[in-house]
Amino acid sequence: MEFKDKQAIYLQIADYLCEHILLGKWPPGERIPSVRDLAGMLEVNPNTVMRTYDFLQNKEIIYNKRGIGYSADENALSKILSYRKERFLEIEMPEVFRTLHILNISMEELGVRYDKFIAENFPAIK
Repeated sequence: MEFKDKQAIYLQIADYLCEHILLGKWPPGERIPSVRDLAGMLEVNPNTVMRTYDFLQNKEIIYNKRGIGYSADENALSKILSYRKERFLEIEMPEVFRTLHILNISMEELGVRYDKFIAENFPAIK
């Protein structure tokens, strides 16, 4: 995993975990890697992963069962989508809007590009 400078590492790891939960690699109710295992996988300090897990527990995306380990919450999918949508709309979208305005890109042009991106990257399953 390559980390970006603009965001705290523990939040980038949280995004990584959330993405894997959304993609079904770690389904709700099933165990996710231990703090030590994930730290080894990502080559980061276990304290950083612990901070990530604390953050995700506070968001009720994961939970810890004593003696068993961490698992994705049964409602993790909806909570992840809600959290990521809120963060995108409040933090990232204003920068996108600013760039669109500066470059004089219309919403129509953006819509065409968006539709093309979706068609190319997420083809409908038939």
